[in-house]
Amino acid sequence: GAIPEGLYPGDYLVPVGQKLAADHGDSLLSQEEAEWLPLVRALSTSMMMDMIREDLAALGIKHDVFFSETSLHKSGAVEETLKLLDDKGLIYQGVLAPPKGKTIEDYEARPQTLFKSTEFGDDVDRALKKSDGSWTYFAPDIAYHFDKYNRGYTNQVDVWGADHAGYIKRMSAAVRAVTGSEKDVLDVKICQLVRLLRDGEPMKMSKRSGNFVTLREVVEEVGRDVVRFIMLYRKNDATLDFDFAKVTEQSRDNPVFYVQYAHARICSVLRNGADDEKGFAGEDLSDAALSGADMSRLSDEAELALIKQMAAFPRVMEAAAEAHEPHRIAFYLYDLAGAFHSLWNKGKDHPNLRFIVKEDKGATLARLALIRAAACVLAAGLEVLGVEPIEEMR
Repeated sequence: GAIPEGLYPGDYLVPVGQKLAADHGDSLLSQEEAEWLPLVRALSTSMMMDMIREDLAALGIKHDVFFSETSLHKSGAVEETLKLLDDKGLIYQGVLAPPKGKTIEDYEARPQTLFKSTEFGDDVDRALKKSDGSWTYFAPDIAYHFDKYNRGYTNQVDVWGADHAGYIKRMSAAVRAVTGSEKDVLDVKICQLVRLLRDGEPMKMSKRSGNFVTLREVVEEVGRDVVRFIMLYRKNDATLDFDFAKVTEQSRDNPVFYVQYAHARICSVLRNGADDEKGFAGEDLSDAALSGADMSRLSDEAELALIKQMAAFPRVMEAAAEAHEPHRIAFYLYDLAGAFHSLWNKGKDHPNLRFIVKEDKGATLARLALIRAAACVLAAGLEVLGVEPIEEMR
């Protein structure tokens, strides 16, 4: 039924309640919190993780491992990792200075278990235990990264929200300390929020009121490939405005359309190349055949601009991989599509520069080879981004 007024109104929790009722009936109502809370927590966590996996799958994202912090505590990994740091002389009992904004009057100095993170580039040493003796969030985070390192992952990329940017120095310091690696093991990528808009107007959302749009709903409305490309068409630390109207319009202002349209246009031209009326009937336009075209026939500045743009592809891919910045590929594909569209438009004004010139088979084959190569680069770039190239616009 409906969630009673005054309780958290998230409708996605209704199936959790229904499952609890089906499994336990009214028995949980008569139990003490210590009895029912573990049951509710376990089921809720399991069902929420299933929802997350389904949403990620809808976007074409697969995690090989979902790691639970609980396992670190149960296995003793936290204690073992901190003992390693202690054996290295990097843990001590001390008192931290008051945090910024705190006065001596409202700050209680007390001895804490501290990690010497300043020895590895951090601003201050960091607490590992709370005053009640329990671990801080930082302690299991160190253990997790060390566990991952021991599983063979010597190059780690963390993706964090912008509100966690202040934790980069301490985490990087801890990873360097615990691994003893001379090279940087950890690369933290900070991501800004995505603002959802409709026709330029922000969509009002509030977790507290239960009013929000899920990733799955976005994918269902505009499609997986659109979401993937638009999300990657921004540097990770730049705020993204995702306008439902903009990402579905057919214009140059919509980068995913602009790139896909270039690929679809090329596929259309190649189909026409062997057409009886529009091209050369029965002509072999396979990649092997086009590779023998006389490319010296390509001399127009727009043709050369497209060639130069394609030549940059390997460097762009290498730089994007080294910097862990896939947006570089998306930017490149947009520029490559622009070079192709410019050549297309030039052919409309100058018939001798059209891709198919029935009176000049040599020039036609050279241009078809050129744009076939462009299609290969566009398709390769899109596939790296997890986006399926479109051969025909609908």
